[in-house]
Amino acid sequence: MLSSFNRRRVRTAITVFAATLTLAGAGAAHAAEARSGKAKARQAAAAAAPVQIADAGPEQLAAADRVLIGRYDCEFGQRVTIDRHDTHSGYFSLRLGQQSWIMKPVLSSTGAVRLEDVRGAALMIQILTKSMLMDQRKGQRLVDGCVHDVQRVAERELASRPRESMLGIAPR
Repeated sequence: MLSSFNRRRVRTAITVFAATLTLAGAGAAHAAEARSGKAKARQAAAAAAPVQIADAGPEQLAAADRVLIGRYDCEFGQRVTIDRHDTHSGYFSLRLGQQSWIMKPVLSSTGAVRLEDVRGAALMIQILTKSMLMDQRKGQRLVDGCVHDVQRVAERELASRPRESMLGIAPR
């Protein structure tokens, strides 16, 4: 029998896997659209259009409380920074190099926090021990293995515990 903690980890892994599959499907559709030349015109129009940001509701504010603010060290020496948005309560500014996005937090049923770009271009998934930033339009990761100090502590804590068998059999 799975412990409550392990059930949450399994659900989180399933959510991340499902999000990856969803984004991969969206990437294939986007590739077909790009071949027709419409993608560049849509991107230019989306970049020029001002974004209307709705006021954050109670669910969004609850999810915002779970977002880890600050610097994330990522694979290949990259860094992601998340700060509270200056003018919109319940929203965040996310930066990777010269790129930046306004992100809306959404809490998933598994406990993972999703930071969704208000323009639909990027998605950051934050789980217990790491985060990843994805390009929703291309259906691929921008950067993976992003770790905040809080996630680093959680990883060390998990590593220090003896592993439980998922089959309910005590290890020898």
